[in-house]
Amino acid sequence: MENKDLLEKIKKIHFIGIGGSGMSPIAEILHHKGFVVTGSDINESDTLERVRSWGVPVIMGQKAENITDTGAELVVYSAAVKPENPELAAAQAKGIPTVERSVMLGIVTQQYRHVIAVAGTHGKTTTTSMITQIMTTGQKDPSAIIGGKLPFIGSNARVGNSDIMICEACEYVDTFLQLTPTVSIILNVDADHLEYFGSLENIIKSFHRFASKTTEALIVNGDDQSVRKALEGIPNLNVITFGLDPSNDYSVTNIIDEPKACEDFTLMYRGEKLTDIKLSIPGKHNILNALAAAATAHYYGVNPEAIAKGLNEFTGVHRRFEQLGTFQGVTVADDFAHHPTELNATLNAAMNMGYRKVWAIFQPHTFSRTYLLLDDFAEALRIPDHVVMTEILAVREVNTYGIQVQDLADKVPGSCWFPSFEEISNYVMKQAQPGDLILTLGGGDIYKCANLIVEKYKAKQ
Repeated sequence: MENKDLLEKIKKIHFIGIGGSGMSPIAEILHHKGFVVTGSDINESDTLERVRSWGVPVIMGQKAENITDTGAELVVYSAAVKPENPELAAAQAKGIPTVERSVMLGIVTQQYRHVIAVAGTHGKTTTTSMITQIMTTGQKDPSAIIGGKLPFIGSNARVGNSDIMICEACEYVDTFLQLTPTVSIILNVDADHLEYFGSLENIIKSFHRFASKTTEALIVNGDDQSVRKALEGIPNLNVITFGLDPSNDYSVTNIIDEPKACEDFTLMYRGEKLTDIKLSIPGKHNILNALAAAATAHYYGVNPEAIAKGLNEFTGVHRRFEQLGTFQGVTVADDFAHHPTELNATLNAAMNMGYRKVWAIFQPHTFSRTYLLLDDFAEALRIPDHVVMTEILAVREVNTYGIQVQDLADKVPGSCWFPSFEEISNYVMKQAQPGDLILTLGGGDIYKCANLIVEKYKAKQ
């Protein structure tokens, strides 16, 4: 059976790890399209509560009988699921088709006439969310699959009635090559996932292959030399550029720093004013994300007023400089930044927001990334006033690099680290003063440390 024909011949779909950020939005789309969806997971979460609210049964624990008991005709699994997983093994033993999440995303997007795929090393979730909010505000009624929860829709998925699908296109292990986008956005190309790609040159080649699969238009960061290099040699390209340089199709003038480091600017299209934009999220890096979103929406005919309204009403995404509250004068926030480029952008934004002191709590993510980008991490972590670190989160790796968090701490003057969130929270809360910002950063479970700090502050009230 060809992958593209799978959805025509089956009705019951089981998701192994349905609570995953990449899995639940696909499950939501399929559920609302009329498929019988079931799922399993090993940890309770807010996402699972939302999944159950649709009427989708979720089984805690992964057992072979989950496949037979649910009557699954197709099983979807994520890259994190090991071959020996009992559900995956049972499905394969019974001859039930199994597909990896990125393949399933490609299958789902084939059901839509217009597929808008947002790619780039950084900023995918924020930009995908911005586009979703603008296109919805602009009455385009899109469907969307997002890597984080968008408060505007209360979910990381949207089920629309149009033929437009907006989704993230992740470069990790070349998963974005499963997509055939109508319009592709390339935000940036940077050195990341080097344990897989090996070099920036190989990452550029991968983005080249992704761009080559685009059928209609490429909306790209014209200021990024690696992006431009990725487009070389592709024939018949319809390229639309955005960037701070006025030579781009979409650019900005009159940038004004607002309180809390949110930016106001005039959006320009080929030298002519399109509209004035007032962002409600901090950081100059979000000007580029907003430009990409505005260019995409404008390409699809959304009027400038709706673009300005959508961007102004966009207040961010879960775990993207998400403010969790202010307690005894101390603000607690959490951010997904886990690469030096992201840390630079987030920490510079934080330092320009007028706080007395910024306390950065950083969780290094994977041994390979920490080892290969050690000096870049150290440079970024010198930006805030104070840095506290956790041990390196292994994720899917064995420490063949011999790297330890102390190696990073040695390069960041005045920094320290602790082995547990309990110790970190106690240390930082003892030191923080009214007017300070406590900001947790990382792509793993560091948000639990932020939540613990919030709980402890609330207990003091």
